[in-house]
Amino acid sequence: MSNGPHAKLAELGLALPEVVPPVASYVPAVQSGQHVYVSGQLPIAAGKLLATGKVGAGISAEQAKQLAQQCGLNALGAIDALVGLENVVKVVKLTGFVASAPGFTGQPAVINGASDLFGAVFGEAGRHARSAVGVAELPLDAPVEVEAIVEVA
Repeated sequence: MSNGPHAKLAELGLALPEVVPPVASYVPAVQSGQHVYVSGQLPIAAGKLLATGKVGAGISAEQAKQLAQQCGLNALGAIDALVGLENVVKVVKLTGFVASAPGFTGQPAVINGASDLFGAVFGEAGRHARSAVGVAELPLDAPVEVEAIVEVA
């Protein structure tokens, strides 16, 4: 069996989603030189936002981690549609935003949902720099949003 990113996704029991249509005036991903910049991805699957609300008040940290994985999967779908996952040389940076209830400080653990996915799919090339930021609100009242920068061949 191939060791490529599509095979790794299959081993994880995951399938790439269709590219999530933008909710405003932007494109899902853009290539500039050897980098692909992926717009913020929400936890949308089959055209539906999977949850709404604040992490730490109605959304558990574990649920939010799974939502962050869906954001990461949507980012992979956008990359694949633009350049193909097999052309990813290195995951450079992920930025995760967590709509946080007052006092919630577990943003890094939540964004591990996306980071762990990128690591599982790309191995050593999936290790990346990262920011995990708590925010008051996200679009559509989403609990989590993830954006990515990857280097491509």
